Amino acid sequence: MSAWNAAPDGVALRVKAQPRARRPGVGGLAPGADGPRLRVAVTEAAEDGQANAAVRSALAEALHVPQSAVALRQGASSRQKSFHVAGDAAALIARLEALA
Repeated sequence: MSAWNAAPDGVALRVKAQPRARRPGVGGLAPGADGPRLRVAVTEAAEDGQANAAVRSALAEALHVPQSAVALRQGASSRQKSFHVAGDAAALIARLEALA
């Protein structure tokens, strides 16, 4: 099982968010009960959606897509999140494999 799967209009992505991290970044895989997740560390606190917005922004930057292409699907109040990234699935998967 992978942290991402191709979808008809992009990629479904499972993420483990780390709010209030000393060093922000996207990369590496974290083990999870339902399979691996892409690690995303952000400096923002998990208050009032700040960390969710920062994770969305970090994913958009790392995948070279606009923020509007990244949508939170599940896990608004959890570190375990699911996102949908719109775009060319093959290109997105290639970028994700480079990050992992």
